[in-house]
Amino acid sequence: MPVDVVGVGANSIDFVYRLPAYPRPDSAFAKLSITEHWISCGGQVTTALATCAAMGLSTSYIGTIGSDAHGRRMRDELQRRGIDLSHAITRDAGNPFAVILVDDREGERVVLWHRGPRLALAASEIDHDAIVSARLVHVDDVDLDASIEAARLARATGTPVTSDIERTTEDVKALIAAVAIPIFAEHVPLALTGETELPRALERLRQPHHAMLCVTLGARGALLLAAGEIIQEPGIAVKTVDTTGAGDVFRGAFIYALLRGDEPREILRFANAAAALSCTRPGAMSSVPTLAEISALARSA
Repeated sequence: MPVDVVGVGANSIDFVYRLPAYPRPDSAFAKLSITEHWISCGGQVTTALATCAAMGLSTSYIGTIGSDAHGRRMRDELQRRGIDLSHAITRDAGNPFAVILVDDREGERVVLWHRGPRLALAASEIDHDAIVSARLVHVDDVDLDASIEAARLARATGTPVTSDIERTTEDVKALIAAVAIPIFAEHVPLALTGETELPRALERLRQPHHAMLCVTLGARGALLLAAGEIIQEPGIAVKTVDTTGAGDVFRGAFIYALLRGDEPREILRFANAAAALSCTRPGAMSSVPTLAEISALARSA
């Protein structure tokens, strides 16, 4: 059955620890009492899909899930959220996981992650029919060959492809070339081009088939290059509890607004509102806001 959004990429079980400060050896912060801790479901693509699903879009996940208890937890959570797993692959391996340290003072976090080599997704494992029947395909830069193949199949049928790009290695340029709407973490365009200003970096990365290029700026909002114009929308000030998953929620909301037909500036405003709301709650998928909450904050901002 055709779906609105097919996501290709990573999932993660997150072990989250709130700390009164960041650890630092040979200092008063070498030993810290944990303020709070919990386990939650996350991952770049799966959190973006959870955001799309929360807004009423039909979603499907293509990726690898471990066969252990954490993998079962991930499957249960994705299915509970209505995300189709008929194209997901179970591997006889431990599920990807991350240890996330959250600073109590500002809610910023450090992520330590592990994903075993047996969980790699090959290009040959991308389901052609699932890709070409989607309204939009979203990929990340974890398994590059698989993401490039999914983007290639989608673009051949005119299906828009968005991306989550955090890597700065030369090989990620092939993924940028394959997608229609690359969405970058802030450090990526500057590192890939050697430019010192984001607008110039995006101009250098832009290719004729790129509909838009977007950069997330954390609390400062987001920037977009569309039709030769640089559009910047400031972030929305909130009391930050945990920034885990905010960029993934931004991408899910961006996808929803794009499919809804919003203008570029409205897409950014809506996605910024979603990311801001997610920062007021702990965890990744557990921080996904509702459509009504996002719409209300975007109107009032």
